[in-house]
Amino acid sequence: MAGLPTTARVVIIGGGVVGCSSLYHLCKAGWTDCVLLEKNELTSGSTWHAAGNVPTFSSSWSLMNMQRYSTELYRGLAEAVDYPMNYHVTGSLRLAHTKERMQEFQRAKGMGRYQGMDIDVVGLDEIKRRYPFIETHELKGALYDPSDGDIDPAQLTQALAKGARDMGARIIRFCPVTGVRRENGEWVVATPQGEIRCEIVINAAGYRAAEVGKMFGRDVPMMVMSHQYILFEEIPELAAWTKEQGHKLPLLRDVDTSYYLRQEKSGMNLGPYERNCRAHWATHNDPMPEDFSFQLFPDDLDRLEHYLADAVARVPILGTAGLSKVINGPIPYAPDGNPLIGPMPGVPNAFEACVFTFGIAQGGGAGKVLAEWVTEGQTEWDMWSCDPRRFTSFASAPDYCVAKGMEIYGNEYAIQFPRHAWPEGRNRKLSPLHERIKALGGQFDAYNGWERATWYAKPGDDTSEEATLTFRRDGPWQRAVREECFAVRDAAGILDLPGFSRFNLEGPGAADWLSLQVTGLVPKPGRIGLVYFSDDKGRIVTEMSVVRHGEDQMTLITAAVAQWHDFEWLKSRMPAHAAFTLTDRTEEYSTQILAGPNSRKILAEVCEADLTLPWLTHQDTIIAGRRAKLVRVSFAGELGWEIHTKVADTLAVFDAVWAAGQKHGLKPFGMYALDSLRLEKGYRAWKGDLSTDYSILQGGLERFVKWDKPDFRGKAALLNEKQQGVKKRFVTLVVENPGDCDAPYMSTLWHDGRIVGETTSGGWGHRVGKSIALGMLRADLTEPGTAIEVEIFGDRFKAVVQQDEPLWDPKNERLRA
Repeated sequence: MAGLPTTARVVIIGGGVVGCSSLYHLCKAGWTDCVLLEKNELTSGSTWHAAGNVPTFSSSWSLMNMQRYSTELYRGLAEAVDYPMNYHVTGSLRLAHTKERMQEFQRAKGMGRYQGMDIDVVGLDEIKRRYPFIETHELKGALYDPSDGDIDPAQLTQALAKGARDMGARIIRFCPVTGVRRENGEWVVATPQGEIRCEIVINAAGYRAAEVGKMFGRDVPMMVMSHQYILFEEIPELAAWTKEQGHKLPLLRDVDTSYYLRQEKSGMNLGPYERNCRAHWATHNDPMPEDFSFQLFPDDLDRLEHYLADAVARVPILGTAGLSKVINGPIPYAPDGNPLIGPMPGVPNAFEACVFTFGIAQGGGAGKVLAEWVTEGQTEWDMWSCDPRRFTSFASAPDYCVAKGMEIYGNEYAIQFPRHAWPEGRNRKLSPLHERIKALGGQFDAYNGWERATWYAKPGDDTSEEATLTFRRDGPWQRAVREECFAVRDAAGILDLPGFSRFNLEGPGAADWLSLQVTGLVPKPGRIGLVYFSDDKGRIVTEMSVVRHGEDQMTLITAAVAQWHDFEWLKSRMPAHAAFTLTDRTEEYSTQILAGPNSRKILAEVCEADLTLPWLTHQDTIIAGRRAKLVRVSFAGELGWEIHTKVADTLAVFDAVWAAGQKHGLKPFGMYALDSLRLEKGYRAWKGDLSTDYSILQGGLERFVKWDKPDFRGKAALLNEKQQGVKKRFVTLVVENPGDCDAPYMSTLWHDGRIVGETTSGGWGHRVGKSIALGMLRADLTEPGTAIEVEIFGDRFKAVVQQDEPLWDPKNERLRA
């Protein structure tokens, strides 16, 4: 069948491994009326020069899932589509020079074992046994992954393409897309060969994704790095060993030095991620060429000298080999190094599957995820780590993308420590109180670009970046966080919280429509309530606070990072000709949290509001001559109010509250203290405890389900789950004698030698003086008092299931005071 078809259900733009995997998986899902358009030949972008490594390792649960799926797919793909492929499953050794790296490996081992992978942490003797040519100086151990290996990227892409074609999909090569337009609810995709109409378009254009994005009016947050690797000539000693053993060496990654070393036939392939890296096509003087198909950048070996010397010292036989070839090609980077997979923000029926730094390893899983997004509107695994809506407009600024991309590339193998704030691309969005907070000792991190204080340092405290490179709880912040929590407990604390996402929902029918979207009740006018949104499968999509002003006038408040995600969730489900409107007002307002037993006394000195109004009410007042909304809630779990103000009024209001609070013991507190306080109350965190990996019932949120409502989204699925029995449930655990560290996200829960659940968040509760973990546990083990074990960086600690109530102020007496 020749020529460009005039219609299709789906058009994919880009013929690299991810585009072809998306096409293949759409066909597997039964959507065969799909067309892939490629500017040049398949694989002509980053795919053709990719090294082809296929690791499963990740510190992200969702990325590990995706990469694990890729390895499973690739093992059987050649036979499934009848296309030969060179796929070498060699295993890998990921080397550790430090105790902290070994802790990271132990955590990855736990996650991998939970996903059914036989990952292990090994000592120096085992390293030497598996890799006899290695020198083990300065090493502590290694992570061994038997599923790791390498694949031929071109063969993989062609195999996926063949599989898709065999199922009925079309692939049109040498057919660049020149524009798109929206017409009568459809997309019209223009090419030199004609136009094609379709329901859905997917941007899988790799390092050209920003160029394609502009056709949709979308600024894709990305930049392009120059990545080099060196191929070496045959090493006779290696050739002889391989012949004798009958297999290749494991792939070696010296992650603390920042390179991988892979056997390539009887030679070697060295691929560093160098600190002195280079961005390409990042300035007006260096524009992206009209066509860069099957092309490379000039060699830049001076950048690799340090890594080559280190690799030769680590594997001396490398020093006997001549250099065969240098590959220096473009690879795209998003500001956090993760790809973009999912709905294109603000654009109907358009998706992204692009900006893959590790496209070969993630390509198989990415196709699965993308196909689920398109065909079902939801994914099996919670994929927030890759959702394009995790970035908002500030993240598309070219200088931000370049700064963050280079930072990520230069630290590609860095350990992700929980208290470490990456320094590049900062101060993009500042609170009106930023200078006040900074003067008080505030140490900052970015939340959807908003700078928020994490803790408050005193003179002499170690505020260096190096001090944050630890998993231990007792960093230099610990004393300060404890004092902040105690101030909230005993007197009062104030937290500057810029960037709360807020949407106004107003107009005839707004409340009735919202009631259909949430599992519980919409609060009455004058009240505020917490509501939960489920998808059609009954899974947790998000939570929002609803401040109801009038019958059909409400403000919906949600997490800062959820701004685009939650707005689109609401907007896309509104009736086409609704009489009500939804407006994003996030940038217009700011918020302060005032909490503690003295908070009422402080407010009484600065306003004439009725401070006897009960918990979960709201009212307007005047503070320092400025309008403010007082909302009687407290995520800190003490008597308190949220103070919402227009941005221009926030400074005056803060100054008045701060001055009045000094005689009442008012202290500033930060996000670390808030996290500790909310753990003690069992309050859930977005995309940790609250995600589509869990149902509303599993999440322990049945009290927010109004079963006798006529209908709501997800009701049928939740009723079915209730009848069948919930298989695992949300619990609060107290970890006994936990050592130096608290349980991180996705720590494994054990009972009688079997995995029975996972943590969703954890930390130290300063008011209760205990290590707390929130998590999901097999339903039969959730009886209070049940003892299980939680695995924290390789060691198992006793943990006890608590009553289904807060550890602190279980009856909410302080909160309601």
